[in-house]
Amino acid sequence: MTDIIAHLKQGSETAFRQLVGQWQGMVYNTALGILQNAEDAEDVSQEVFMQAYESIGTFKGESQISTWLYRITVTKCLDHLRKKGRKKRWGKVYSLFGQQNELIIDPPDFHHPGVALANKERANLLFRAIARLPDSQKAAFVLHKLEGLNSKEIASAMDSSVSAVEGLLHRARQNLRQQLEDYYRQED
Repeated sequence: MTDIIAHLKQGSETAFRQLVGQWQGMVYNTALGILQNAEDAEDVSQEVFMQAYESIGTFKGESQISTWLYRITVTKCLDHLRKKGRKKRWGKVYSLFGQQNELIIDPPDFHHPGVALANKERANLLFRAIARLPDSQKAAFVLHKLEGLNSKEIASAMDSSVSAVEGLLHRARQNLRQQLEDYYRQED
């Protein structure tokens, strides 16, 4: 991997293609899990690799390249969500939520490519609940549950402390549990 880094720092297009080829799945799946929109995930993935190419000179090799790419991906996703939130706030868009923060219009169904067909309905329910999490909780939860990272790796990717990540994961689980319990109570 250090060969690729060295070649990237020299501006090698071949090394850049190798980097993209090796890590595009991870970057895209992470972005897709956080953003829950295929087009947005593709756009963010491209931005991630462009930033990686432009800022490879700042990569010191103190962390793994995957951690560095996760950090860029999470940052780009959170930036995207913030921008999207500002557009919704100021645009002529109807709110999804009423005055008591009850859901008026369900967000569109989201289908993650890694979910088996038999579990689509339950996964769709879970992804709707994940979509309602605060952005930092959503990012931590996706990195942990979909990407399989541990708290230390997530902390590095989110440029945070392990205890902060554990707090985010705990609050995300609580929020998801509450949302899903409310849903299943309504179903009974």
